[in-house]
Amino acid sequence: MKQLFAVLCCGLTLFLSCGKQNETTAAAPPVAPGPTGLVVIPADSPKLKQLRVETVRSVQIPTDEVVSPGKVEVNPNRVSSVGLPVPGRIVTVQVRLGDAVEQGQVLLTVESPDADAAESAYLQAIAALTQAKAGLVKAQSDFDRVTDLFQHNAVAKNEVINADNALAQAKAALEQSEAAREQSIRRLAILGLKPGAFGQKIEVRAPLGGKVLEMSVAAGEYRNDTSAPLIKLADLSTVWVAADVPESSIRLIQINEPVDITLSAYPGETFHGRVARIADTVDPQTRTIKVRVEMQNTRGRFRPEMFANIRHVESTMVKPVLPPGAVIQGDGRSVVFLEQSAGSFLQTEVTLGKRFGEVVPVLSGLKAGDRVVVDGAMLLK
Repeated sequence: MKQLFAVLCCGLTLFLSCGKQNETTAAAPPVAPGPTGLVVIPADSPKLKQLRVETVRSVQIPTDEVVSPGKVEVNPNRVSSVGLPVPGRIVTVQVRLGDAVEQGQVLLTVESPDADAAESAYLQAIAALTQAKAGLVKAQSDFDRVTDLFQHNAVAKNEVINADNALAQAKAALEQSEAAREQSIRRLAILGLKPGAFGQKIEVRAPLGGKVLEMSVAAGEYRNDTSAPLIKLADLSTVWVAADVPESSIRLIQINEPVDITLSAYPGETFHGRVARIADTVDPQTRTIKVRVEMQNTRGRFRPEMFANIRHVESTMVKPVLPPGAVIQGDGRSVVFLEQSAGSFLQTEVTLGKRFGEVVPVLSGLKAGDRVVVDGAMLLK
């Protein structure tokens, strides 16, 4: 009985003691919370080593710019379609598809009856000129003789008039013969033939230096259609990039303005050109205007039909920028962690602009010189 009474006393003592402790705890004042969004990491925490903090810098950011897709085209001012000057049989073809040719290089040779006809016309013109010269000498001699006789009253004046008319006709015939000779020589020069030799082959030469883009001819063929192109040449030392610029942005582009160009074939590289032409009409379906940019292609890296993008900056402004990895998106907000002191980071909401290359402009929330977590921000989230 004494033992039971002792146990009850001990239990009562413990109950009263716990009640006093609970009252003491409830009466203690609460601990004041820190600033909202502040994260503190102890100096010896391994997590701190996984964070990379950098200083916010300011750069020039475009405010008005044009970015449009396009493709590489042949410069239309440096393209030539080569045909035959006369009908004839193709004797030799001296180039192949893709060959680089120089201006004046022989592309193919042709046998044509027109070549012999041109030689014949030249020889006839020479013979006619010789005859006209002889006729002029005779007409001049007759005129001098009749004039002398008339001065001695040996012939009538009508004889002098007739001789003068014959002399004038002889001079006109000589002029016509000289013109015919010059025309025949010009014809031979156009065909690339030497005067006075029959059986010559006509050589078709390259009108400009460049690459052979297309061919539709083979040795042995006889061609009558002189308007059909046989070989297409293009000088690819310069090319055009044709882009469709939205109607609302065409005001930002002018002739001869510089343009940056990127190509799908060469990621990470930026090339430069100048606006060569702006179309005079708007495409009614797409509401875009064709803009063509000329750029140098001395190394031959740019090929027709390559996909490209053009970018032209009209105006810029200075803004702080961040790498995209520094920004955490969520709940319709963009936040970064701003370093307050070593190991102390404050979650800060920012307003961002359109991404520019490898950085994102900050419109509000940060300033240049602030230090922000750029790598490992999710660990703090």
